[in-house]
Amino acid sequence: MTTHDGSSLEDVPEADLLKFKTLLKGLVEQVSGVTKSVKGLQKKVEGGETSTAKGVSFLEVKHHLLLSYVMDLTYIMLQKVKGQSINGDPAVLRLAENRTVLEKMRPIDQKLTYQIDKLIKTATTGVPAANDPLRFKPNPDGLVSKLQDEQGEENSDEDEEVKVEKPKKYVPPKVAAMFYDGDDTLKEKKERQLEKAKKRALSSQMIRELRAEYYDGPEEVQESMSLHRLKEDKETKEKNDYEEENFLRLPVTKKDKQRERNLTTMASLDGLTRFDNISALDRNFDGDTEGPPRKKGKVSSKLRKANKRKSLKALKRRRKKF
Repeated sequence: MTTHDGSSLEDVPEADLLKFKTLLKGLVEQVSGVTKSVKGLQKKVEGGETSTAKGVSFLEVKHHLLLSYVMDLTYIMLQKVKGQSINGDPAVLRLAENRTVLEKMRPIDQKLTYQIDKLIKTATTGVPAANDPLRFKPNPDGLVSKLQDEQGEENSDEDEEVKVEKPKKYVPPKVAAMFYDGDDTLKEKKERQLEKAKKRALSSQMIRELRAEYYDGPEEVQESMSLHRLKEDKETKEKNDYEEENFLRLPVTKKDKQRERNLTTMASLDGLTRFDNISALDRNFDGDTEGPPRKKGKVSSKLRKANKRKSLKALKRRRKKF
Protein backbone atom coordinates (compact mmCIF):
# COMPACT_ATOMS: atom_id res chain seq x y z
CA MET A 1 0.00 0.00 0.00
CA THR A 2 1.32 3.44 -0.99
CA THR A 3 0.55 6.99 0.10
CA HIS A 4 -0.45 9.95 -2.08
CA ASP A 5 3.21 10.93 -2.68
CA GLY A 6 4.14 7.43 -3.89
CA SER A 7 5.93 6.30 -0.71
CA SER A 8 5.10 3.00 0.95
CA LEU A 9 3.49 2.66 4.37
CA GLU A 10 6.45 0.53 5.37
CA ASP A 11 8.58 3.70 5.37
CA VAL A 12 6.34 5.32 8.04
CA PRO A 13 7.58 4.80 11.63
CA GLU A 14 5.61 2.28 13.63
CA ALA A 15 5.08 4.72 16.51
CA ASP A 16 3.40 7.21 14.16
CA LEU A 17 1.14 4.48 12.78
CA LEU A 18 0.04 3.43 16.27
CA LYS A 19 -0.65 7.06 17.22
CA PHE A 20 -2.62 7.58 14.01
CA LYS A 21 -4.72 4.47 14.62
CA THR A 22 -5.48 5.58 18.19
CA LEU A 23 -6.55 9.06 17.06
CA LEU A 24 -8.64 7.60 14.25
CA LYS A 25 -10.39 5.20 16.63
CA GLY A 26 -11.21 8.03 19.06
CA LEU A 27 -12.46 10.19 16.19
CA VAL A 28 -14.78 7.43 14.98
CA GLU A 29 -16.22 7.00 18.49
CA GLN A 30 -16.81 10.73 18.89
CA VAL A 31 -18.44 11.02 15.47
CA SER A 32 -20.77 8.13 16.21
CA GLY A 33 -21.77 9.69 19.55
CA VAL A 34 -22.44 13.08 17.96
CA THR A 35 -24.46 11.46 15.17
CA LYS A 36 -26.60 9.60 17.70
CA SER A 37 -27.26 12.78 19.73
CA VAL A 38 -28.13 14.80 16.63
CA LYS A 39 -30.56 12.15 15.37
CA GLY A 40 -32.30 12.02 18.76
CA LEU A 41 -32.59 15.81 18.85
CA GLN A 42 -33.87 15.84 15.27
CA LYS A 43 -36.64 13.40 16.15
CA LYS A 44 -37.74 15.56 19.10
CA VAL A 45 -37.85 18.70 16.96
CA GLU A 46 -39.74 17.00 14.12
CA GLY A 47 -42.18 15.37 16.55
CA GLY A 48 -42.96 18.71 18.24
CA GLU A 49 -41.56 17.68 21.62
CA THR A 50 -39.05 20.54 21.62
CA SER A 51 -40.13 24.00 20.50
CA THR A 52 -37.51 26.22 18.84
CA ALA A 53 -39.82 29.10 17.93
CA LYS A 54 -38.85 31.41 20.81
CA GLY A 55 -35.17 30.69 21.18
CA VAL A 56 -32.24 32.98 21.82
CA SER A 57 -31.09 34.47 18.52
CA PHE A 58 -27.53 34.76 19.80
CA LEU A 59 -27.33 31.00 20.38
CA GLU A 60 -28.86 30.34 16.97
CA VAL A 61 -26.18 32.40 15.24
CA LYS A 62 -23.49 30.72 17.31
CA HIS A 63 -24.74 27.22 16.40
CA HIS A 64 -24.85 28.06 12.69
CA LEU A 65 -21.29 29.38 12.84
CA LEU A 66 -20.07 26.29 14.69
CA LEU A 67 -21.78 24.01 12.18
CA SER A 68 -20.25 25.87 9.24
CA TYR A 69 -16.83 25.81 10.94
CA VAL A 70 -17.00 22.03 11.54
CA MET A 71 -18.11 21.40 7.95
CA ASP A 72 -15.23 23.42 6.49
CA LEU A 73 -12.77 21.79 8.89
CA THR A 74 -13.98 18.33 7.83
CA TYR A 75 -13.59 19.29 4.19
CA ILE A 76 -10.00 20.49 4.77
CA MET A 77 -9.17 17.22 6.56
CA LEU A 78 -10.61 15.26 3.66
CA GLN A 79 -8.50 17.20 1.17
CA LYS A 80 -5.36 16.53 3.21
CA VAL A 81 -6.14 12.81 3.49
CA LYS A 82 -6.54 12.63 -0.30
CA GLY A 83 -3.23 14.42 -0.75
CA GLN A 84 -4.70 17.40 -2.54
CA SER A 85 -3.50 20.97 -2.10
CA ILE A 86 -5.58 23.43 -0.08
CA ASN A 87 -3.70 26.50 -1.27
CA GLY A 88 -6.24 29.16 -2.29
CA ASP A 89 -9.20 27.03 -1.26
CA PRO A 90 -12.24 29.16 -0.19
CA ALA A 91 -12.78 26.84 2.79
CA VAL A 92 -9.60 28.16 4.42
CA LEU A 93 -10.87 31.75 4.25
CA ARG A 94 -14.25 30.69 5.64
CA LEU A 95 -12.51 28.90 8.51
CA ALA A 96 -10.54 32.03 9.41
CA GLU A 97 -13.65 34.22 9.20
CA ASN A 98 -15.81 31.91 11.33
CA ARG A 99 -13.03 31.49 13.89
CA THR A 100 -12.64 35.27 14.20
CA VAL A 101 -16.38 35.79 14.68
CA LEU A 102 -16.54 33.04 17.31
CA GLU A 103 -13.64 34.61 19.23
CA LYS A 104 -15.38 38.01 19.18
CA MET A 105 -18.59 36.41 20.48
CA ARG A 106 -16.88 34.88 23.52
CA PRO A 107 -17.25 37.93 25.87
CA ILE A 108 -20.96 38.17 25.01
CA ASP A 109 -21.35 34.45 25.61
CA GLN A 110 -19.80 34.78 29.09
CA LYS A 111 -22.21 37.59 30.01
CA LEU A 112 -25.26 35.59 28.89
CA THR A 113 -24.19 32.32 30.54
CA TYR A 114 -25.90 33.08 33.88
CA GLN A 115 -29.22 34.10 32.29
CA ILE A 116 -29.26 31.11 29.93
CA ASP A 117 -28.47 28.64 32.74
CA LYS A 118 -31.19 30.20 34.89
CA LEU A 119 -33.78 29.85 32.12
CA ILE A 120 -32.79 26.23 31.51
CA LYS A 121 -33.08 25.33 35.21
CA THR A 122 -36.41 27.10 35.52
CA ALA A 123 -37.77 25.34 32.43
CA THR A 124 -36.53 21.97 33.67
CA THR A 125 -37.56 22.09 37.34
CA GLY A 126 -40.30 24.73 37.21
CA VAL A 127 -38.85 26.69 40.18
CA PRO A 128 -35.76 28.91 40.43
CA ALA A 129 -32.62 27.53 42.00
CA ALA A 130 -32.22 27.74 45.78
CA ASN A 131 -28.83 29.47 45.52
CA ASP A 132 -30.00 32.06 43.00
CA PRO A 133 -28.56 35.46 44.06
CA LEU A 134 -31.62 37.27 42.68
CA ARG A 135 -33.80 35.58 45.29
CA PHE A 136 -32.24 37.84 47.92
CA LYS A 137 -33.10 41.08 46.14
CA PRO A 138 -35.38 43.64 47.93
CA ASN A 139 -39.06 42.77 47.92
CA PRO A 140 -41.26 45.82 47.12
CA ASP A 141 -44.23 44.14 48.83
CA GLY A 142 -42.41 44.46 52.13
CA LEU A 143 -42.77 48.26 51.93
CA VAL A 144 -46.58 48.11 51.96
CA SER A 145 -48.12 49.06 55.28
CA LYS A 146 -49.70 46.15 57.13
CA LEU A 147 -51.36 48.12 59.94
CA GLN A 148 -54.84 46.91 59.04
CA ASP A 149 -53.80 43.26 59.11
CA GLU A 150 -52.04 43.73 62.44
CA GLN A 151 -55.08 45.47 63.97
CA GLY A 152 -57.33 42.62 62.86
CA GLU A 153 -55.03 40.05 64.38
CA GLU A 154 -54.83 41.96 67.67
CA ASN A 155 -58.61 42.20 67.97
CA SER A 156 -59.13 38.52 67.24
CA ASP A 157 -56.29 37.11 69.26
CA GLU A 158 -55.01 39.57 71.89
CA ASP A 159 -53.81 36.90 74.30
CA GLU A 160 -51.43 35.32 71.79
CA GLU A 161 -49.87 38.58 70.75
CA VAL A 162 -46.21 38.28 69.87
CA LYS A 163 -44.15 41.40 70.10
CA VAL A 164 -41.48 41.62 67.44
CA GLU A 165 -38.94 44.38 67.79
CA LYS A 166 -38.09 46.36 64.70
CA PRO A 167 -34.54 45.97 63.45
CA LYS A 168 -32.40 48.83 64.64
CA LYS A 169 -29.91 50.67 62.52
CA TYR A 170 -26.36 49.45 62.96
CA VAL A 171 -24.06 52.08 64.40
CA PRO A 172 -20.36 51.21 64.28
CA PRO A 173 -18.44 51.82 67.51
CA LYS A 174 -16.41 55.00 67.62
CA VAL A 175 -13.04 53.52 68.46
CA ALA A 176 -9.92 55.30 67.31
CA ALA A 177 -7.17 53.15 65.85
CA MET A 178 -4.23 52.93 68.24
CA PHE A 179 -0.80 51.39 67.85
CA TYR A 180 -0.54 48.23 69.95
CA ASP A 181 2.77 47.84 71.75
CA GLY A 182 1.73 45.48 74.52
CA ASP A 183 3.97 42.67 73.22
CA ASP A 184 7.07 44.88 73.01
CA THR A 185 9.79 44.48 75.58
CA LEU A 186 11.26 47.31 77.63
CA LYS A 187 14.36 47.31 75.43
CA GLU A 188 12.32 47.71 72.25
CA LYS A 189 10.36 50.60 73.77
CA LYS A 190 13.58 52.37 74.77
CA GLU A 191 15.00 51.87 71.27
CA ARG A 192 11.85 53.36 69.75
CA GLN A 193 12.00 56.34 72.11
CA LEU A 194 15.69 56.84 71.29
CA GLU A 195 14.94 56.81 67.57
CA LYS A 196 12.22 59.44 67.99
CA ALA A 197 14.50 61.58 70.14
CA LYS A 198 17.26 61.42 67.51
CA LYS A 199 14.86 62.51 64.79
CA ARG A 200 13.69 65.46 66.91
CA ALA A 201 17.27 66.43 67.73
CA LEU A 202 18.43 66.30 64.10
CA SER A 203 15.52 68.49 63.04
CA SER A 204 16.04 71.06 65.82
CA GLN A 205 16.90 74.69 65.18
CA MET A 206 20.33 74.42 66.87
CA ILE A 207 21.46 71.56 64.62
CA ARG A 208 20.26 73.41 61.55
CA GLU A 209 22.24 76.50 62.57
CA LEU A 210 25.40 74.45 63.22
CA ARG A 211 25.02 72.66 59.91
CA ALA A 212 24.63 75.97 58.12
CA GLU A 213 27.70 77.37 59.95
CA TYR A 214 30.10 74.55 58.98
CA TYR A 215 28.60 73.80 55.57
CA ASP A 216 30.84 74.84 52.64
CA GLY A 217 28.08 74.96 50.03
CA PRO A 218 25.97 77.97 49.09
CA GLU A 219 23.52 79.18 51.67
CA GLU A 220 19.87 78.51 50.91
CA VAL A 221 17.55 81.32 51.89
CA GLN A 222 13.93 80.40 52.45
CA GLU A 223 10.94 81.89 54.16
CA SER A 224 10.13 80.49 57.60
CA MET A 225 7.02 81.13 59.65
CA SER A 226 6.32 80.56 63.31
CA LEU A 227 3.45 78.55 64.68
CA HIS A 228 1.61 81.69 65.75
CA ARG A 229 1.92 83.18 62.26
CA LEU A 230 0.67 79.97 60.62
CA LYS A 231 -2.34 79.90 62.94
CA GLU A 232 -3.07 83.56 62.29
CA ASP A 233 -2.81 83.10 58.51
CA LYS A 234 -5.22 80.17 58.67
CA GLU A 235 -7.77 82.20 60.63
CA THR A 236 -7.35 85.14 58.26
CA LYS A 237 -7.94 82.91 55.24
CA GLU A 238 -11.10 81.45 56.79
CA LYS A 239 -12.32 84.96 57.56
CA ASN A 240 -11.68 86.14 53.99
CA ASP A 241 -13.44 83.11 52.52
CA TYR A 242 -16.47 83.74 54.72
CA GLU A 243 -16.60 87.41 53.70
CA GLU A 244 -16.34 86.57 50.00
CA GLU A 245 -19.03 83.89 50.15
CA ASN A 246 -21.53 85.97 52.15
CA PHE A 247 -20.71 89.41 50.65
CA LEU A 248 -20.20 91.14 53.99
CA ARG A 249 -17.33 92.63 55.96
CA LEU A 250 -16.70 91.33 59.47
CA PRO A 251 -15.79 93.94 62.09
CA VAL A 252 -12.22 94.05 63.42
CA THR A 253 -12.12 94.22 67.20
CA LYS A 254 -9.42 95.72 69.40
CA LYS A 255 -8.47 92.23 70.50
CA ASP A 256 -7.71 91.22 66.91
CA LYS A 257 -5.57 94.32 66.36
CA GLN A 258 -3.62 93.68 69.56
CA ARG A 259 -3.03 90.06 68.59
CA GLU A 260 -1.73 91.13 65.18
CA ARG A 261 0.74 93.56 66.82
CA ASN A 262 2.00 90.91 69.23
CA LEU A 263 2.75 88.36 66.50
CA THR A 264 6.16 89.79 65.66
CA THR A 265 7.26 89.95 69.29
CA MET A 266 6.02 86.44 70.05
CA ALA A 267 7.83 85.00 67.04
CA SER A 268 11.10 86.63 68.13
CA LEU A 269 10.83 85.50 71.75
CA ASP A 270 10.02 81.96 70.63
CA GLY A 271 13.44 81.66 69.04
CA LEU A 272 15.33 83.37 71.87
CA THR A 273 13.95 81.37 74.79
CA ARG A 274 13.96 77.92 73.21
CA PHE A 275 16.94 75.59 73.73
CA ASP A 276 16.45 72.23 72.07
CA ASN A 277 17.55 69.09 73.84
CA ILE A 278 19.97 67.31 71.49
CA SER A 279 21.39 64.90 74.05
CA ALA A 280 19.87 62.04 72.04
CA LEU A 281 22.79 62.38 69.60
CA ASP A 282 25.18 61.27 72.34
CA ARG A 283 26.22 57.63 72.06
CA ASN A 284 25.87 57.16 75.85
CA PHE A 285 22.28 58.38 75.83
CA ASP A 286 19.99 55.90 77.63
CA GLY A 287 16.76 56.92 75.92
CA ASP A 288 15.19 58.82 78.81
CA THR A 289 13.93 61.99 77.14
CA GLU A 290 11.08 62.79 79.47
CA GLY A 291 12.98 63.64 82.67
CA PRO A 292 11.20 64.80 85.82
CA PRO A 293 7.69 66.20 85.47
CA ARG A 294 7.68 69.93 84.78
CA LYS A 295 5.51 72.46 86.52
CA LYS A 296 3.14 74.59 84.54
CA GLY A 297 4.34 78.09 83.82
CA LYS A 298 7.52 79.70 82.55
CA VAL A 299 10.78 77.77 82.50
CA SER A 300 13.30 79.08 85.02
CA SER A 301 16.60 80.54 83.89
CA LYS A 302 18.60 77.86 85.74
CA LEU A 303 16.82 75.09 83.87
CA ARG A 304 17.44 76.81 80.55
CA LYS A 305 21.14 77.18 81.33
CA ALA A 306 21.40 73.54 82.39
CA ASN A 307 19.79 72.37 79.16
CA LYS A 308 22.08 74.62 77.15
CA ARG A 309 25.22 73.30 78.89
CA LYS A 310 24.06 69.72 78.38
CA SER A 311 23.46 70.32 74.68
CA LEU A 312 26.84 72.04 74.17
CA LYS A 313 28.68 69.18 75.90
CA ALA A 314 26.98 66.66 73.63
CA LEU A 315 28.00 68.73 70.58
CA LYS A 316 31.63 68.95 71.71
CA ARG A 317 31.83 65.19 72.23
CA ARG A 318 30.31 64.62 68.83
CA ARG A 319 32.76 67.04 67.12
CA LYS A 320 35.77 65.33 68.79
CA LYS A 321 34.73 62.01 67.29
CA PHE A 322 34.85 63.51 63.80
